[in-house]
This record gives sequence, structure tokens and C-alpha cells, in this order.
Amino acid sequence: MSKITLTDAVLAPEILVVGLAFKEGSDKKLVIESGHLKLDIKTLLGALEDVGATGKADEVIKLPGTSTRLIVFTGLGSAHSHYPHETLRRASGAATRALAGNPSVSYALPSEDLSSLGAVAEGAALGAYAFDEFRGSTKAHRKLPVESITIHTSLADQKEAKAVAKRAIVISQYTTLVRDLINMPPSHLTPSTFVDIMKKAVTVAGGSAAGIKVSVLDEKQLKAQGFGGITGVGQGSANPPRLLHISYTPAKAKKKLAFVGKGITFDSGGLALKPASGMEAMKSDMSGAAAVCAATLAIASLKLPIAIEAWAPLAENMVSDTATRPSDIITIYGGKTIEVLNPDAEGRLVLADALVRAIEIGRKSGPKLAGIIDVATLTGAQIVALGTRTSAVMTNDEDFQSEFLKAATKAGEAFWPMPLPIELRASLDSPVADMANIGERMGGMLVAGLFLKEFIPSDLPWLHLDIAGPAYNEGAAHGYTPVGGTGIAMRSLVRLAQSES
Repeated sequence: MSKITLTDAVLAPEILVVGLAFKEGSDKKLVIESGHLKLDIKTLLGALEDVGATGKADEVIKLPGTSTRLIVFTGLGSAHSHYPHETLRRASGAATRALAGNPSVSYALPSEDLSSLGAVAEGAALGAYAFDEFRGSTKAHRKLPVESITIHTSLADQKEAKAVAKRAIVISQYTTLVRDLINMPPSHLTPSTFVDIMKKAVTVAGGSAAGIKVSVLDEKQLKAQGFGGITGVGQGSANPPRLLHISYTPAKAKKKLAFVGKGITFDSGGLALKPASGMEAMKSDMSGAAAVCAATLAIASLKLPIAIEAWAPLAENMVSDTATRPSDIITIYGGKTIEVLNPDAEGRLVLADALVRAIEIGRKSGPKLAGIIDVATLTGAQIVALGTRTSAVMTNDEDFQSEFLKAATKAGEAFWPMPLPIELRASLDSPVADMANIGERMGGMLVAGLFLKEFIPSDLPWLHLDIAGPAYNEGAAHGYTPVGGTGIAMRSLVRLAQSES
């Protein structure tokens, strides 16, 4: 995890990152953006033109410095008087990624207000990521991420600015936790080891002294208490399922939210076996669980006055003689029966159990449960509809959705509202059970949302986040986003809690 320092001092003889934009027009004239630092603009622009710099997003140009060892230009795209926060976040992150192998880097980007400063700090820290835990002979040759980040800003001495930098460190810390969990091979990340890792993370976050508690149900307890979804999905694996519950209760909570995250540590498809091509990415099918657990710890670390109940239904969906068969009927916690027509539509089954339990516990004591959010890599249909960088959000409460979308925009995460068409609900009807786990193929993402909606009381605001594509980046790294686990949704959940406080 990188260290972040704020300064308004003169340049140190190290690496300096500044912004590079272009003015719209036929000549696309370059513009150097260095915040309050004064640079030899004329000389630098000449050198940039010589190397063919464009200022486009994700472009990083390195030149020998004069007062610094190296000056690095990171693309901001079209020039603005005030840059969008996500533009600054991505630009600083792209520079940090490109400068791996250098222990310390300074940044002079437009950051003369607290929000812009936070975006620069967050992007720079998020870009300093690598997952090398399982490398052997090649590890010594890998470039280490940037360790020390210095941001030049006129706000350096302000108390509020230091709080913004601290928040960026917390966001980076827990995004790293999510990414590491997603990138971990399924031979090492099973339901039980996921629990162990999160228990250690809770201890680091302060444990009970910080208002955080953990409880776990094992496979025997799950079966005895009627968690048919988690049990049915996990019964084909040698690694038994778990239900992890992490609660954060501040001294004076303004309200309470429940988070539920899909935690399939590996999804083979079960007896509806997936094709071999691409199955390796199914280690990421626990991204939702990682996001909600890490968000809860981040909220606790920031001491936000919002109580959080986070639930992670954890299972491994495997092929064996004990696996759930197509046409089996299972009973979800609370009594609703489901005909399992497709064992590869397993995420909604474990989420159903956890949603019912989360609502039951959330309404028992403490502040009133104000809303519940589930996060899941739920459907391939999400990727078909929205691609690999935009997640879907579905709801039974437009105000709650609007509030979340504002928070997601501030966090820099792309979500798009999708409908829950009532005419698709009939496709989930079963002739032998209360419901089937699959329905109409066309609009499959929406059908999955309708399935989950069946377990939500009409008077409880609910959001369903389908992050199937954005959770795992199988393309090239970009901005602050690495290849592999991205950490999507975690920042939006924290920002939502912050906006509620």
C-alpha cells in the first residue's frame, strides 16, 4: 500500500508527473497542466511535439527533466478549465502504473479543490498495484509498484486536505484487498479460506473495538437451519460452503444498510458444465462478496456513522456425484421452493438465502434497515448488454437508485439503470415448485433481477448490482485499472455510505 504526502514546497529532484491535454480544433494544440507549479512550458511543448505526444487519455510520455530527474506527462484528453474527477483519477493512475519500479513519484496535476485533490490521490494510489504472490522464479524481475506518492497542492496544510489523503489510502487499501481475493487461484481461495482472510482483515481494521463483529455458519449449520440455496450450490464440492456475516455498528448510527455479495469462489457451472475456454476467469465469481466485505471495513476505518450488515454466501460450484442436478428442487431460507433447471444459474440461489437472512437480522434490532444492496457477477447477459466497463443496477425504489448513481459517479464507477419488466416474471414460473431458477433467455440479466426481487419486501428499498463484466479485466490495463480483479462496486458502496452520513 502506497504512502501519500501532500506538499506545496519546491520540486524535489525526483520524478514529476504533470497533465497533458489538447485543445479541441483542427490543430489540437497541447496544453500542460501542472497545478500551481511553474514549469518551462515553451521548452517542454517543443519536446512533446517532437515525440508526437497527443494528450489523449491513457497516454504516458516520459522525458528527461531539468529540475527533476524525469518529467512524466499523463493524458487528460480535451482541455478543461475544471477537469472531471474521473479524468484526474484515471490520469494519475495511468502514470503510476507506467512508473512501476520507481519507489517515489511526485504529482502536479490540477488539484486546487478538495474533490480534485481526492481524485488525484485516489487514482495514484489505485494505480500502484501488482499481484505477485504466486510468482516464483520471475518474481525477482518484476517491477514493484510505486511506494511513496507526493502530491503538490496549495491545499497541503489544510486539515480537510489531509483527511482527503487519508481517505484515498483507505480506499486503496480495501480495493487492494478485493483485487487480491479475486486474483487468488481457487486452489487457495475456498469458502473457508475466504472467511479466514476476512477475519484477519477485520482484526487489522480494529475488530470489536472499532465496532466490527464477525460470525460464520458452516455447512452443517447451513443445512440444519434451512439455507437450501447455499447448501445446494456447494454440495458438489470437496470445499464446503459458508455464510459470512460482518457487521459494523458505530456508536451513533444515523441509519443502517445491508450489503449482500455473491461469493462463488469458483464456478465450473456444476452439472451444467461451462466450456473450458474462459473458465479460468470463474475464480472471479466471488467479486461481489469481496466488494461488500471490503466496503464494510473501509466504512468502519473511515468511522462513518452508518451501520452496515454485510453478508457473503460462499460456495464452490463443482461437478461431482453429489452436485445438484437439473430438475432438483431446493428450499431457500424462509421456505420458498426453487426448481433448479440450470445449476449454472447458481449465484441467484446463494443470494436468495443471504437476502432473506440479511433482512431478517437487519430488522431485528438497532437502527431501522433503510435499504439493502446485493452485488454479484450474476449474468453473462450483463456483458452482452453493457460491455465490460459498465455495470447494471436494478431496483424497486427509484429514489434509492438515484442516490446510488450519484454516489457511483462521484466514486468514478460506471453503473447504468436497467428495468425489471413485469412481463418477464411469468417465465420464472415452475409447474412443480414456487419458482424456477431460470426463465426467458432474452433479457436474462433482467430475469435474474426479477428472481431476486421475489425475496425483497415491497416496502424495503433494494438495489441489485450486476458487475459480471467490469469485475474482472481480461483486456489491457487502463487508467488505474489493472489486468485481473478490478475492485468494482467497493468504492461506490463506501461513497454511498459517506453521502448518507
